[in-house]
Amino acid sequence: MIGKSIRIFLPEGNPTGTLIAEIINWTGKVLVAPRAKLPELVGRWELQRPGVYMLVGPDPEHPGRDLVYIGEADEVRSRLLSHARDEDKDFWTRAIVVVSKDANLTKAHVRYLESSLITLTQRAGRAPLVNRTAPSREGLLPEPDQADMEAFLTQVELILPVLGFNFLRKAPTIETPAEAPPVAATVSPLLVMDAVGVNATAQEVDGEFVVFAGSTARARVNPSWTSYRRLREQLIEEGKLVESESPEYLVFSENVAFASPSAAASVIYGGNRNGPRTWRLKDTGQNYKEWREAELAAVEG
Repeated sequence: MIGKSIRIFLPEGNPTGTLIAEIINWTGKVLVAPRAKLPELVGRWELQRPGVYMLVGPDPEHPGRDLVYIGEADEVRSRLLSHARDEDKDFWTRAIVVVSKDANLTKAHVRYLESSLITLTQRAGRAPLVNRTAPSREGLLPEPDQADMEAFLTQVELILPVLGFNFLRKAPTIETPAEAPPVAATVSPLLVMDAVGVNATAQEVDGEFVVFAGSTARARVNPSWTSYRRLREQLIEEGKLVESESPEYLVFSENVAFASPSAAASVIYGGNRNGPRTWRLKDTGQNYKEWREAELAAVEG
């Protein structure tokens, strides 16, 4: 994979203020600002152009997860000011704006980008959309312009996670433990968890701990358990952790990415669990902690 250079500029010299991110040889530009800095953001000349924008804020129903609204405008500045006064969109705490450095984005281009970003967010499944409608991009652009916008979108997908926004980030694509991971992915060996009768298989993919569909989890939880309990309830509400043929166990209906081995182990166990000591390499029986320590020792020489 070819490396990329991303330049981040703080125009106010403040790490909590507006930031501007660019990729070398990309015609786009991303501006990000907290809501408290909206006056400074809308005062910039870039926001007088057509562009797409994303409003991001915490989901009050699910701590640790964001809500997202995606829109477009001929003049982003006026649209953001309108949203700032809209009580129905009071959730957002940060604004992301994507414009073109060469002023070549038209109304049709930004509508295409808006529709595509909504679709990508829905497919990623990491953050619920506040949008009431999802506009179609059919017929908006001729084929050459569509190709240009797809290339433009690729850079947006690359740069947003660097800035701390993961709602466009694709979920791991490994469908079964036997399937080869994507060539560009960084993956661990297959890992298993069989504590208290569960049968779970996982793999670490690009920094996320992915439990595979078909893995089982205890149906009962420890009464005093608190950490990751809300996460487990959320997975049940979303239909990702469902009843199985056995009343003692639940089963994962799809691959689920966790932030850490302990988060995955605790959700499966239904109580506090040390993930690095619980998960074991399928082939060797070595636990995750031992395997990681061996990896570090090999680097040290």
